[in-house]
Formats: sequence, structure tokens, C-alpha cells
Amino acid sequence: MKNISILGSTGSIGTQAVEIIRDHPDRFRAVALAAGRNIDRLEEQIRLLSPRLVAVSDEQAARQLRHRCSGIAGLDILTGEEGLQAVAIHPEADVVLSAIVGAAGLGATLSALQTGKVLGLANKESLVAAGALMMKTARQHGATILPVDSEHSAIYQCMQGRNAEEVRRIILTASGGALRGFPIEDLAEVSPDIALNHPNWSMGPKITIDSATLMNKGLEVIEAKWLFDLPPSKISVVIHPQSIVHSLVEFTDGTLLAQLSRPDMKAPIGFALAHPVRLENMVEPLDLLGMGALVFERPSRRRYPCLDLAFEAIKGGGTLPAAMNAANEVAVDAYLKRQISFIQIAEVSREIMNRHTPRPGDTLAEVLDALAEAGRSAQEYIGKLSD
Repeated sequence: MKNISILGSTGSIGTQAVEIIRDHPDRFRAVALAAGRNIDRLEEQIRLLSPRLVAVSDEQAARQLRHRCSGIAGLDILTGEEGLQAVAIHPEADVVLSAIVGAAGLGATLSALQTGKVLGLANKESLVAAGALMMKTARQHGATILPVDSEHSAIYQCMQGRNAEEVRRIILTASGGALRGFPIEDLAEVSPDIALNHPNWSMGPKITIDSATLMNKGLEVIEAKWLFDLPPSKISVVIHPQSIVHSLVEFTDGTLLAQLSRPDMKAPIGFALAHPVRLENMVEPLDLLGMGALVFERPSRRRYPCLDLAFEAIKGGGTLPAAMNAANEVAVDAYLKRQISFIQIAEVSREIMNRHTPRPGDTLAEVLDALAEAGRSAQEYIGKLSD
């Protein structure tokens, strides 16, 4: 029996993790859940899984939840960063699933590593903004990081038992997002409704837009650098519209190993929660004979300028990836609110990167300062664009 804490239980990854825990009561027990303000869903999860500790974003949400759950004995409800930290370091938790979208989960993720726990990492921003700090902390405290992104989970599985020195490169696959076939000259006019219509994956709005700009793959390149201790020259990206091959590892002898499955996040989530055991029937098996051809394409730099930004951020080092990440978060939010156009997402990120003076990023405070500074700068720049 594994005890699980979930940071971000009401989001896309979190809700699927809750379903896995529900379906495997002999293997998992949820001891703590953290969410934002989706009180309806969190209340359902509390009644389903009976955690002893939950955390919400603010006191107003906590009051509502306490009123609704007043009949549940022994339930502790906390708020804000204190609540996130308590969920992350819960003494009974064996595995902490970090599934909060954005930089909000950075501090709690670092705290989980400091306890030496197993960390199921779905929060891209932790390694993007503070990769050196996160990996150093994991090493110091003997923590294990199991990637939950389908691409990094695939690489992790392909590299198990392999000598890292035999790896020539890793190849991250990308669906290309909802706008892969959209005329480039018309991208400025694309509405959020169209960009959110992902052909393969069911994800939250921020990640879905990142998929359309390919910023999600840029963030994954930075993650892969830290997770697998590889230079950017050994990390490649290809467009794979079917989302069947989740990533590949090329070895020095010219052979390739790939991990294939249907595009369903329950597979990598289940792998991280149950590791080293594999759960049964996480996804429907592939029909190889009915699958058809698998297509791979070189990503267009003109269509996907955010991919180049990520490689530039790695080269700049220090807090530059954090600045890029913060600017992208603000820009995506502005796009979803129809304050800027789709192509201006990359413009905002590039502008803020050009303004940013990288610092080492050796401490959480320094990383958080860089995130806040870049976020404010992005908001100011977007204000001028809107005017």
C-alpha cells in the first residue's frame, strides 16, 4: 500500500490520479490533497478518498469547504502556501504527485524533495525555472523524481537499465497541437476556442495552448536536460501527429528504443504512482494492424518560434528559463482572455527574455524573484500591446 499526496488534485492530471487511486484501493491511499478554488470537485474527492488533510488557495474557499464537510471527522483544512507545504511534506506520504500548473507549485515541489520522498513530477515549471536547484536538492536528500509527462516518462522507461554514456540523443515527440495544419499567415486571427481544440489529448487550457505554440515542447527540452543530465545538443524534437510514439532514445550503435501507447495520461500517471510495478489495464492496447502509418515531421521554426526561445533560454542559463516561463504564463493567460493575439504569445516571451539579466538561480528566493519580475514586465508589455 502506497500513501499518496497530490498537489493540484482538481486539475487534469490530479483528477486522473484520483481515479487511479479510486480504482486501486488495494494499492493506494490518498493522505493529502491540495487544490485551488474548485470546491465542488475537491469535496467530491474528499468524500471519495477520505484524506485527512486538504489545502485550498484562500480562506474564503476554506470556509466554504469546512461548511460542506462539517460532518467529516478528523479532516484538517489548510490554506495558501502553508497548506501546500503541509500536503507536500505530509509525514505519511510515500509519493507526492506535483500536478499544479505554473510556478505556484515550485516551493511545495522543492519541499517534497527535501523530505526525500518519491516525487511524481507533472509540474513542468519546477525544472524549467529551477532545474539546477531541484536536482541538487534531490541528490542531497536521496529523493527520486519520476516524470509524469508522457514524453519524459517514455524516455525514462526506455533508459531503464541502460548506460547513459551509450545515449546518442533523445527525441521528444510533439503532436503539433490544434493549429498544426492552420495557415501560418492566419495564425494572428486564431481564437482561443480553436486553439483549445486539441486533436489527441485532453488537458487543461494553459497546457493546450502551450501545445499549439510548441512552448510545451520547449519546456520539455529544458526539463529533459535536467532529468537525464544531457546537453541540448543531444535533445531533438519531431512532430508526430498521431501521438502514439511518446518519445524515443537513440543509442550510440544507431538503434532506437521507443515507448508507444494510446494518447492517455493515465498510463504515465499510473507508472509514476505504482513504480516499479505496472498497473493492469491503464489504457486500451494499441491495435497495430489498424493503427495506420506513423508520421514524423521536422517542426517549422516559423510556425513554432517558442521552440527556439527555449533553446535560447538554456544557452543563456541561470534565471533566463524562469523569465521565459513566467512571461509565457502571463501571455497565455492574456491570450485566453482575448487581450493579445496568438502570435503575440511568442512576441511577449521574446521581449521579456531580451529585457532579463540572468542571475545564477541558486536559491528559491532568487528564482521566485526572477519569476515575479518577468511576470510584472510581461503584464506591462501586454498592457502596451493592448493599448
